[in-house]
Amino acid sequence: MPEKALPKILVITGPTATGKTRIGIELAKKLNGEIISADSRQVYKLMDIGTAKPSLEERKEISHHLIDICFPDQTYSAGLFAKDATNLIEQILNRGKMPIIVGGTGLYLKALLQGIFAGPGADQKIREKLNQEVEQYGLHKVYARLQELDQAAAAKISPKDRIRTIRALEVYELTGKPISYWQSHKESIVSRFKFICFGIDLDRKKLYEKINLRVDQMMSNGFLDEVRNIDRLGYSFDLPALRTFGYLDMLDYLQGKIGLEDATEKFKQKTRNFAKRQLTWFRHQLELSWIEAETANSDEVILEALARA
Repeated sequence: MPEKALPKILVITGPTATGKTRIGIELAKKLNGEIISADSRQVYKLMDIGTAKPSLEERKEISHHLIDICFPDQTYSAGLFAKDATNLIEQILNRGKMPIIVGGTGLYLKALLQGIFAGPGADQKIREKLNQEVEQYGLHKVYARLQELDQAAAAKISPKDRIRTIRALEVYELTGKPISYWQSHKESIVSRFKFICFGIDLDRKKLYEKINLRVDQMMSNGFLDEVRNIDRLGYSFDLPALRTFGYLDMLDYLQGKIGLEDATEKFKQKTRNFAKRQLTWFRHQLELSWIEAETANSDEVILEALARA
């Protein structure tokens, strides 16, 4: 008796501003699908314009998941995404629909496709203590402690990466075992589903032009007011959710550190740099079938490849 075919799960990723949202929605219409967002900023409420969330109209037309699920001062991670996305995949399949994962956060996709980190959740008291140690003694001292406790993890973490250094030490304090131990005991869901993954690419010059135009559109749509509102509500821009290009640049303008034109140009430059880093990361970390964003009927090309898979 032949083995039962695994359910197909479609993944659409690639650098920012390549048109993933549009392609994902077109595919969802044709496949009777629902979209699971794989974007580490779109999970946050209040951050709408600067994260290029699908419009409310688009979300009414096609069901979207993992958008607006927490506030900027709440913790969300790749591990949580992998668990939430797995549950959603099963729910969507049970409704007789096609799960379509759309987004450009590589670590979220890697956690889902290559295994869920089975370590403990965040502990705010321990994180606060470790952050205080960084402020008092310097990140290099705290990183040196990680090197002593977990050489394998330290070898993969930059000495300048405060967030990952603190996370690794937090896991050790919570469990008595190094984070590298937990990472080697990951749960994988690849055996349960057949992930068919596409990367959306665009000529570098055209991509940079699209990024510049999109930033201008964000500014026209009220991005500065969005940043002003978040600041007025009392959220610290040292929070991981807000320590990102665009938000920090506009905050600098609001605090009188730079002019609006300079802040906007920095937003554009940092977004272009981010897109370049994304492309490099995707090519080295994930197995993707690449499609040019301007390919005629790109969604049809994906549908044909999906049918053959």
